[in-house]
Amino acid sequence: MSHEPTSVEPAGQSAAAVDPARIHNIGYRAYDGPRLGRAYVRRSLFAQTLRGAYGLGRSAKSKVLPALLYAAMCLPAGIVVAVTVALDNDDLPLEYTSYALYLQAVIGLYVAAQAPQAVSRDLRFQTVPLYFSRPLEAVDYVVSKFAALASALFILTASPLLVLYLGALLAELDIADQTEGFAQGVVSVALLSVLFAGIGLVIAAVTPRRGFGVAAVIAVLTISYGAVSTVQAIAYAQDKPEVVGWLGLCSPITLIDGVQTKFLGASSAFPGGYGPPSALAGAVYLLVVLSLIVGSYALLMRRYRKVGL
Repeated sequence: MSHEPTSVEPAGQSAAAVDPARIHNIGYRAYDGPRLGRAYVRRSLFAQTLRGAYGLGRSAKSKVLPALLYAAMCLPAGIVVAVTVALDNDDLPLEYTSYALYLQAVIGLYVAAQAPQAVSRDLRFQTVPLYFSRPLEAVDYVVSKFAALASALFILTASPLLVLYLGALLAELDIADQTEGFAQGVVSVALLSVLFAGIGLVIAAVTPRRGFGVAAVIAVLTISYGAVSTVQAIAYAQDKPEVVGWLGLCSPITLIDGVQTKFLGASSAFPGGYGPPSALAGAVYLLVVLSLIVGSYALLMRRYRKVGL
């Protein structure tokens, strides 16, 4: 009897394993849509961070603190307007450039809450390398975050000035004077917003722990102001006005006070009304503010070049 040869497959192997050249078409297709590029990513990251700074797109609990701080900034402006209209005053009881100085504690709390929210979560959950795996570079990330927090701060600080300005027009105060004061105030809070955003982000980017970042930002922005004001009061009591003026270089909010006193015609909030003692001192104030802004950007770039690795 003759037997036909038969093919025997190895035990435990299927036909697919025997034929490694088999191709399975499961329907994947290459992306052939528009490539939006880095500019679109920057805009998206900016918008996401700005919305997050006011709790938009987040849980209801995340909206409470930004809303309370925003109300705390605008409510005094509404009260000032109501008093001005009710008493038929000829002018507002405070300057536009002074408003942010009086409410610097609220601004400091806002930065302390939102700067860690903007960057610390990305560091804590190690999502920064994921960002940089896309067509996004460190400069794009830093610029987007910096611009978003500065814009959020500008909204916080400029809104009450707008309330004051509209209230002044409602009270039929002099339009030219109010417009000039409002413009000076807007320039002042714009500079303040960029400075505080830079300092807050640098501090928050040092640690992924949000609590540490909050405490450090409060210490630098708020506690430093209290310490400088105390020493200035002591110097003023000892009749040393030049010392009062130079001590303002030691705190972010007093730096803004000195700049707007020399360059925006504002009244100084230093003890005795003493601002920078000379034109040279005013130039030093401005140089220190600009150096802090540029230095904050440089430190953020250095930090995120390392994180991206």
